[in-house]
Amino acid sequence: MKLLDWYFKSNLLVRILLGLVLGAVCGLAFGPAMAWVTPFGEIFIRLLKMIVMPVIIFTLTVGAASVHPAQLGRVGVKALMIYLVTTGFAVGFGLICGNIFQPGKGMTIAATAAEGVKADVATPSLIDTLINVVPVNPFGAITDGNVLPVIFCCLLFGIGLAYARNNEDEKVQESGETVFRFFNGGAEIMYMVVHWILQYAPIGVFALIADVFGKQGAEAFGPLGWTTLAIYLAFVGHMLVVYGGLLLIYGLSPLAFFSKAKEAIVTAFVTRSSGGTLPVSMETAGQKMGISQGVYSFSLPLGATINMDGTAIYQGVCAIFVGFAIGAPLTFAQQMTIIATSLLASIGTAGVPGAGAIMLMMVLESVGLKVEPGSPVAMAYAMIFGIDALLDMGRTACNVTGDLTVTCLVAKSENQMDMSKWGDAPPPSPSKGSVLDMSPENP
Repeated sequence: MKLLDWYFKSNLLVRILLGLVLGAVCGLAFGPAMAWVTPFGEIFIRLLKMIVMPVIIFTLTVGAASVHPAQLGRVGVKALMIYLVTTGFAVGFGLICGNIFQPGKGMTIAATAAEGVKADVATPSLIDTLINVVPVNPFGAITDGNVLPVIFCCLLFGIGLAYARNNEDEKVQESGETVFRFFNGGAEIMYMVVHWILQYAPIGVFALIADVFGKQGAEAFGPLGWTTLAIYLAFVGHMLVVYGGLLLIYGLSPLAFFSKAKEAIVTAFVTRSSGGTLPVSMETAGQKMGISQGVYSFSLPLGATINMDGTAIYQGVCAIFVGFAIGAPLTFAQQMTIIATSLLASIGTAGVPGAGAIMLMMVLESVGLKVEPGSPVAMAYAMIFGIDALLDMGRTACNVTGDLTVTCLVAKSENQMDMSKWGDAPPPSPSKGSVLDMSPENP
């Protein structure tokens, strides 16, 4: 293996970007003659499709089962509710920006197959979609590749597993721990498999991009740049409008917040890891924002696991891009399905390497855009995957900003924040209130 050390020991991000650039250059230079690389791209798509269901089953179950029922008290309920609400806003924000910018519109990826693709993506009404979230046969949903029902079952099973692990009956508790260890082991194995598949990603991206640019020519550059612009504007807009608005409602200065959070945000942007940024986020919350350790020690790790606002925005814009790129713009019902899928999938998948790209495949599958090898959808997906690292920087920074925002809101509502850090008088002693009372305390 020493012969390949130069490949495996080099930076994966650099290799993927290099594959993107070389694929585009070769596609432009040799045109349709690059068709010989198509099988290498198809293998990459097949590998990604192979891991979608195992990743959902193992990681979502473990993610839901890892939350101790006792932690779902005042702080837990508030944090969880706000995280889910902001994620819903985020994917909606992404869809709005996608519809405004319409990235991918005018592209002619496999134009001759466009009508067939439109037929394939026909979806039921929104009501039917919501009903179908609850499957009649969970195993049938798995074999058919129906993402939403599988996600629903895994979350429900994971919550039941969490209660079994903490049951007073020793026999039930032991059984719960045994099942949890099985799923946790499966999740760890899937992390390794995902890592191995990503080692092949530069070759797969090269082949897929060479095929796209060989057929599309230089006109493919414009939609990619337009998509990147739309996504980053959505990131900034969400951070300013949603996070800034919530901070104002709770009586906190957005300017002061971003000033205190800038170190964590920059760290997230550079490292592209919410988990890796967690120590910096905790120091920021405790030392600079004056938040009680009892709040941030639970809220921030929870956010690093389930809060995926940046990823949700990415899903929305990229799904719109794929729809326009193949000549099959998404309907309103499909866009509502994307919101539901992103919300349900937000628990558990954040810790998976390459989670954004894997989640995008789940989202596309949920609205009938099947990422089949050699299909127009696979070509459009490959274009997004090629620039995924660049987009990952922004979405991770957005995710970490959301973690700190929600932690601030929960701490303020619980009077667990030293307001002298914000230039105000020290907070009064904690008062008792309703678990669902999420409004800030009166000064």
